[in-house]
Amino acid sequence: MHSRRLRSALVAVCAAAAVSLTGIAPAAAHTSTPLPAGSVAPVAAHGLTPLTDLFAERLLVADKVAAAKYGTDKPIDDPVREQQILDDVAARATGLGLDPEAVRAVFRDQIEANKLVQRGLYARWDAHPEERPTERPDLVKEVRPILDRITTELLTALKDTQRLRTSPSCEPRLYVAGARSAYEHQLDVLHLRGLQRAAASVCG
Repeated sequence: MHSRRLRSALVAVCAAAAVSLTGIAPAAAHTSTPLPAGSVAPVAAHGLTPLTDLFAERLLVADKVAAAKYGTDKPIDDPVREQQILDDVAARATGLGLDPEAVRAVFRDQIEANKLVQRGLYARWDAHPEERPTERPDLVKEVRPILDRITTELLTALKDTQRLRTSPSCEPRLYVAGARSAYEHQLDVLHLRGLQRAAASVCG
């Protein structure tokens, strides 16, 4: 009973967070006509999940970035590195047949979302020294290869979802995808805020 209540609470939190991704709630459920046992929602309803899953994964990597920088002279903001990333993805977007400025906007959101999480972690660690990381990941050898892999996968996902992202149904699809990703990746409040920021330029 306790585990069912906990699961229901988590689903509710994730759904509320997903609403904030788009600023809208999904259509009210028709409780009088529930889905038959064993049936599933249309796959198309979750068509943006590959994107939001990658957003969530990248946000969790922000924990490693913060752990690597915290207590050092490495700033959270790195304008030179950020511009290199944006220029790189814009150039790669052209080769994939994507709008480079739209792709640049999505990746700018990823950068800002990651910095939001890093600042939140810094504040948490300042207030609770006992929660500070005990290991310092290597940014170049350990963290950047993960981010580079996610970048490549994000570009592919943006190409695969291009039609969905420009459709009138993008926002409700984003709601569903955000809820699923938030739940599957067990995002806490800080990372949920990051997911909201990361998804800002997905639609249209």
